[in-house]
Amino acid sequence: MFLNSIGSFARFMAATTKLRLSRPCRGRCFSFLPLHGETDEQREFGLAIPFRGWTLDVANFQTHARNYFDHDVLGNSNIFFPVTIERARIHGWEATVRSPRLAHRAQLYLTYAHQFAEAAGGVTGGLTDFTPPPTGFFFLDHDQRDTLNTGFHVQMPWRAWASGNLGFGSGFLNGNGPAHLPSHAEFSFSLGKQLAERLSLIFTAQNVSNSRYLLDNSNTFGGTHWNYPRQLSGELRYRFHF
Repeated sequence: MFLNSIGSFARFMAATTKLRLSRPCRGRCFSFLPLHGETDEQREFGLAIPFRGWTLDVANFQTHARNYFDHDVLGNSNIFFPVTIERARIHGWEATVRSPRLAHRAQLYLTYAHQFAEAAGGVTGGLTDFTPPPTGFFFLDHDQRDTLNTGFHVQMPWRAWASGNLGFGSGFLNGNGPAHLPSHAEFSFSLGKQLAERLSLIFTAQNVSNSRYLLDNSNTFGGTHWNYPRQLSGELRYRFHF
């Protein structure tokens, strides 16, 4: 058994969005401040542990951002404007288990993540009403404490294959928090067959049980979003030779 350690550190800046907005101030006064480019500092370290064909990857990750890029909804209009928040931090752990090829046909995987997505400070650019920011760190609308995905890929006879994925989430932020929405789960699968050397047929079913759940009901950043209902699709794919 060999242990492989992995570490990385990166610092980069994202270009700002070019947008101009002006209107008379009536009643509650909004203004559009100049947008700033986001500056991120990311670091990650982990360990890969192989055992009899199985692999366990464990990683710790952390991102610190200045002028964190987000978006704000204008009332209930479904119109979104970019904003930048003074700072943000996204950190947590992630673990992935991958199987060898079982019975020469099937492979399994499981990924679990435990993370926090938080911000602090006020709006430094974009649409704002100059409301004083909360004290200390607050949760971002896409904060979800626990996420799990498990699935399979099976190579079947007659050049066919099948794959499936079950996703579970503990629930995104409820309004402005700190409470979170209920947990949710969703299963999707695909069936495919190679018809010829360059021609294949694929059928995909997403959200098989047609479950409905809130992804975000925040009225500060993002607005209200639901997951997609059941979706069925077919695809005939031809691979050109290049």
